[in-house]
Parts: sequence; C-alpha cells; structure tokens
Amino acid sequence: MKTIFIFLTTGFEDIEAIATIDILRRAELNVKSVSLTDSKQVMTSHQVLVTADLMFDQVNFSEAELLILPGGTVKFNEHENMKKELLAFANKGEKVAAICASPMVLGGLGLLDGKNATCYPGFEQYLKGASLQTDKAVVVDGNITTGRGPGLTIDFALNLVEQLAGKEKRDAVAAGLLVK
Repeated sequence: MKTIFIFLTTGFEDIEAIATIDILRRAELNVKSVSLTDSKQVMTSHQVLVTADLMFDQVNFSEAELLILPGGTVKFNEHENMKKELLAFANKGEKVAAICASPMVLGGLGLLDGKNATCYPGFEQYLKGASLQTDKAVVVDGNITTGRGPGLTIDFALNLVEQLAGKEKRDAVAAGLLVK
C-alpha cells in the first residue's frame, strides 16, 4: 500500500493538517505525518504540541502516493530537502497538494506554471505562473491540488479522498462527517 505523507513544521495550521489526516484515515488511506523540525514533536500555530509519525530523513519517497503541505506558516518554504523531494515527485507526475499559504512553495518551485490554483488571501503574488482561482475552495489541475484555507479543509481533504479512493469512498466519509 502506497503512503500519503503530510509535512509538519513549527507553526503549521492545526485544522489543515489534523483534519486532513483524520479524513484521509477515515477513508482507510495510509497517512503518515512527517516532521521537518529536529524533533518528532511539532508545535502548531495555536500552540498544540503534535507528535509526527516520522522524521523527514525516515521517509522513503518511493513509497509515496501523495505529498501534502498544510499552511499556517511560510516555514515550509525554508526546508530545502523537502522542496527538492517535492519538486522531483511532482515532476514525475505524482500528486502534490498544498493549502492556505503553502501553495507559495509550489509557485516558488515552478510547479504552478500554466496551472490553475488557489491560496489564502494575500499569498496570490507567490503563485508564480498560476492562473488564480481564488474564488474556489479547492482547485485541481493535473497532479496539483491547492486549497484556499482553514475553513475549507474538509472540502480539500474530501477532494483528496475522491482522487485516491473514488467518489463512493468520498461520499461515505462525507456522510459520516455529516457533510454534503
């Protein structure tokens, strides 16, 4: 079974990471959180201490099915090794997703050139080469999925479930969450 890796760094947005992990796991997908810090324990933007499943150097990217960046901080843009792996992964046509401020990482890597994308208001300038769709909660263009922000995380995560496990699984998870 392939693995979905979601990256965590100091100041990540609680809802965007935890809710996404929760929803993907409800869909019975294999999700592992990955610390980009020097500890498995990572502090969220709202001062909740979260323990990641893995450290970055423990990740086997050949097992990856999807790489996810929650938002909440620009610190994701500071991890050069993660960006290198993300770029290589996406350039092979593999799925990458980012929400809130994190699409800026994809823009900086050139992954949004000629693609439709969305982001948190105020970060549009960092989505280099993208056709902005900032009125949309979630935008999928090829192997890249972007989400707008924290209140739209359920839409973002359910969209990822549908991409990976199909509409029937998405609808089942949504029903269990009392979401239409």
